[in-house]
Amino acid sequence: MDLQRLRNKYAIAGVGFTEQGKVPGRTAISFHVEACANAIKDAGLRNQDIDGVFVYRHFEPLGNDYDFNVFNVAEQLGIRPAFVSQEHYCHRTWLTSAIGLLEAGICNYVIVSYGDNARSGRRKFIHELITETNVAKNDGAAFGDFSQMAKYAMVARRAMKEEGTGPDVWKEIAVAQRRWANLTPRASMYKKPLTYEDYYNDPMLIDPFRGLDAVGNADGGRALIITSTERARDLKAPLVTIRGFAGANVPDMAFRLKNDDEKSAGAVASAKAYQMAGVGPENIDACELYDCFSFTVEHTLRDCGFFKAGESKDWLTAERIGPGGSLPVNTSGGMLSEAYFMGMTGAAESVMQLRGQAGENQLGTVPGTKMPNLILCTDNGAVFNSNLTMIFERS
Repeated sequence: MDLQRLRNKYAIAGVGFTEQGKVPGRTAISFHVEACANAIKDAGLRNQDIDGVFVYRHFEPLGNDYDFNVFNVAEQLGIRPAFVSQEHYCHRTWLTSAIGLLEAGICNYVIVSYGDNARSGRRKFIHELITETNVAKNDGAAFGDFSQMAKYAMVARRAMKEEGTGPDVWKEIAVAQRRWANLTPRASMYKKPLTYEDYYNDPMLIDPFRGLDAVGNADGGRALIITSTERARDLKAPLVTIRGFAGANVPDMAFRLKNDDEKSAGAVASAKAYQMAGVGPENIDACELYDCFSFTVEHTLRDCGFFKAGESKDWLTAERIGPGGSLPVNTSGGMLSEAYFMGMTGAAESVMQLRGQAGENQLGTVPGTKMPNLILCTDNGAVFNSNLTMIFERS
């Protein structure tokens, strides 16, 4: 299959933001609809131009909120799209599916939205595995496996034994991303500096992870509009094309995952994305990575070829990936320090950086940085089971 024929054929035409952080009194669907409306406005389109809608993803409603589906989002936008989707699971297929619809001519403009009132509603992802009666739904509960965090902790423990990583590496990621958040007014951790001492004094949640290694919840929403580059050229927003992309999936249980797997989802997806883009890690100017945990950033950077197994302790420093570093990573603070909007956090930041519209944390204005041409962005599902790698280009 000739992957290169899709190089730069599609683009991000619009980005939508909402108020974020702790925003009480809002429904989850209100964030979806507002983010979509803002993305449509950003692109200079009409609501009726949108003919594909992806709601990323379904969560159980919190408190007095009500459940909703993609039809409700489309109805409130006043549109009748040709295609709708709302995934209930952790596979990451929104971009590949959207481009498939565009490539087939089924849709012209596909919008992908995320919205949740998770912070004010105190969403706890542990309830996905345990019922209200405290009867575990997962066989791993007998071994202390009650959450996604426990599953990531098992993989991290194995990495500590086999690759020599651990808190000494993860503190660099947490501190670097907090430094970026300190430059990002919308970030939840804006003006909240973090020192190495703060990191080590933070209590463990699930060994070996401290609270500062794990993402917190946020209220708010994000949306992106995907269309052909040909159509995007005629629209309002500066052009950002998708130079390369790929997805991959490994269905193995967390306790079976190997850190040195050359066919991990991240390794396979990034290799295909590089192939389509005709570039390698050495050509990437910045990374916007899925960072549900600090360890996820380390794991993903290695899978994407920026260093080899066992080299993270020397390679991963706050000076390298933080403000002024040679490879900026998660320039808004990422999910760890900006806001948890799953894959939309990094994808939206990638586009804003390449447009030159990121604000105080804009690469090229932050001392020691340059305006980026290529940004690698990842979305990660379940426990390294699903990976979507995207390479965005400033055009």
